Amino acid sequence: MRILSSEFWILLLLFPTVLPSEIIDRIVITVGNEVITQSQLDNEMRVTAFLNRENLDLTADAKKRAAGRLIEQALVKREMDLSRYPVPDLKDASASLETLQAMYPNGSEFQAALESYGVTLDELTHRLWWQLTLLRFIEYRFRPGIQIPAADVQAYYRQQVSQWEQKGIQPVPTMEESHDQIEEILTQQRIDEALEQWIKDTRTQVTIAYRDPALQ
Repeated sequence: MRILSSEFWILLLLFPTVLPSEIIDRIVITVGNEVITQSQLDNEMRVTAFLNRENLDLTADAKKRAAGRLIEQALVKREMDLSRYPVPDLKDASASLETLQAMYPNGSEFQAALESYGVTLDELTHRLWWQLTLLRFIEYRFRPGIQIPAADVQAYYRQQVSQWEQKGIQPVPTMEESHDQIEEILTQQRIDEALEQWIKDTRTQVTIAYRDPALQ
């Protein structure tokens, strides 16, 4: 009788754990050295739908949109790693989680909503943590370079005065009362524009490979 080698038994022990992992976490996109897996794609769609309180959409178009969001997130994560940006602690997401839970009458309904989307509490917590991390990084990365000219604040204020008058809002806030709020609104707009342009430029500098052509 032929005796099976030790190498055979090692492979036999390894394959049952490796193969299911490969099936569940099949790589669908690579962004430089970052990978996006099938399970990440599925989770992105489910958690996003839950947070937006939308019907779960698992169509091909929805997968493409989710893939696009994950690619952008991978580019930002790459930048975080390169700049050695200190990410916040997971517990920093607790306030966001509590706010979200408060939107439901009780814990049972909150849990039922999670289950209806196929989302776990741990997955939701990590998403909220990532959103917090992303927002903080964007502020850190782009806000210092934003300067709002006084002329832009004045132009925006004039537009607002016209809208307030059309809506019959009285008394109309003064320029001094509105200045800081308008400046912040314009700053956020500039940050969004800077982020959009940065992502557009970075996509041309990083190799993005689709293992699943349907996601292109």
